[in-house]
Amino acid sequence: MPAKGAACRPPHQWDDLYWCASVAQIGPMHVRRSARPRKPLNGESLHELALFYVGKFATTRAKLVNYLNRKVRERGWDGDREPEIETLVERIAASGLVDDALYAMSKSRLLSERGYGGHRVAQALRAAGIDEEDGAAAQNLAAEEAARSALRFARRRHLGPFADVPPDRNGREKALAAMIRAGHRFELAKAVIDAEPGSEPDLNDLQEKSR
Repeated sequence: MPAKGAACRPPHQWDDLYWCASVAQIGPMHVRRSARPRKPLNGESLHELALFYVGKFATTRAKLVNYLNRKVRERGWDGDREPEIETLVERIAASGLVDDALYAMSKSRLLSERGYGGHRVAQALRAAGIDEEDGAAAQNLAAEEAARSALRFARRRHLGPFADVPPDRNGREKALAAMIRAGHRFELAKAVIDAEPGSEPDLNDLQEKSR
């Protein structure tokens, strides 16, 4: 590599020409070598990758399968036989490192605390690939929290009993649509939106409307 400030050498010396062109465009301190390609995965490295992922992220069996399949597509495969990804994931789940039911409960609790209703919880569980059995307790929790969750959403958006003034017709329709998009049942959303500003909602009555 020529010294700083040295003139570029004759055209047949391609290495120096490449260096000179690079320096002219981006400066001598920013010339980088291209990253070396990653090695293809095999059984051992795939297992290590799976353990790294579950150690870093809360996940489900389906999400882990998708992640590992994507990594195999990106890096290629160098194992003696085809990757047994689902078998690997089931083995990891059996060890307790991946627990779909626990993930579902955590997701349901988090969404309910943020003011989202049962429909949004169900959507999140489907997106995570959680089956009906593993998601049952989480769905029950969302149902139990339906009224409180609706009030949390209304408080955050200043709707219904938390509004300053009753909404006009257009405002009411927008508020109702927002609550339905947040996963709340129509009757529950309607009862919350129609509550007088400053009133104290009857939690038991609202819970009945969520059924």
